[in-house]
Amino acid sequence: MKILKDVKKNTIILILITCLVMFLVLRKDFSNIVDLLLKMDLKFILIAFLLFLISIFLRGYITYRTVDNKEKFSLIEAIRHNVITQFFNGITPFSTGGQPMEIYMLTRHGISANKGTMIILQNFIFYQVALVLFGIMAVSYNYIFHIFPKVVLLRKLVLIGFLVNTLVAVGIFLISLSKKFTTGCMKFIVKILNKLKIVKNKEQVEEKLKVRLEEFHESAKVLRKRKFLFIEGVVFNFLSLACLYAIPLFVVYSMHDFTSISLLECLTASAYVLLVGAFVPIPGASGGIEYSFLAFFGNFLSSSINSAVLLIWRFITYYFGMIIGAIVFNLHERREKR
Repeated sequence: MKILKDVKKNTIILILITCLVMFLVLRKDFSNIVDLLLKMDLKFILIAFLLFLISIFLRGYITYRTVDNKEKFSLIEAIRHNVITQFFNGITPFSTGGQPMEIYMLTRHGISANKGTMIILQNFIFYQVALVLFGIMAVSYNYIFHIFPKVVLLRKLVLIGFLVNTLVAVGIFLISLSKKFTTGCMKFIVKILNKLKIVKNKEQVEEKLKVRLEEFHESAKVLRKRKFLFIEGVVFNFLSLACLYAIPLFVVYSMHDFTSISLLECLTASAYVLLVGAFVPIPGASGGIEYSFLAFFGNFLSSSINSAVLLIWRFITYYFGMIIGAIVFNLHERREKR
């Protein structure tokens, strides 16, 4: 697979960027940051790791629920797939590697590629709706309490990201209602892009989009019939996001700071950070996500604590997931070859 061929190149890029980011974060206040790290209360770090693992479990559980044939695909397999997805999402720009790899792994369990694509699309719908709901809460909370007065530019990027995700969710809703309407909209947009010379081969692009729209429509049609699965999928994805977004709070607590930031402020800041990260075309959004973290959480935390929290948070939510994902993937591949 092309994803596997790109792993080495992306890993080198990621290591170089990580080293640069580490240098920039540590250079101004190295001794204080190291002192904070050495004096951490480890029980709160363990809670942060536990939240990350719960988040993975919740996403894996929903994948398991969307598969009809439980004999081919167990809950353990679903969680294993989600762990492996952490690696391929982390190593590819815009987290594009996880879904193709998951479809590939599903086919190795006797699930057809079409059915696998349907499962992934349904999970995408669950995640997108949950993301928009969380975004509404975060944007509303900041609008009411103005908790980010120092980061005007990043706040605008967050608003753009929120609007894009909302449009995607609205698009999914429209596709589920009327395939004919959305096909007409798609052709109209492609026609305009073709006239603007952005799209060259109009027929080829239309055919590819037609296939994707058909897949989305079928997935949405299934979910209309299985309303409880839709509600369950959105709720579990919402809880998964909540676990991820709460991790910085417990890392702050590990630094013996229990007053600087509240749970709601932490959830809002985390949601804003990851919305900005969606714009960075580098594996793991490296560089941009660290900058936005320091900017948003800098409204609540001192410079030293903010930098120390960033290092631990980034390891737990990104590097740790990639490490266990790589290990599980290698073990999985060796077992399959026997």
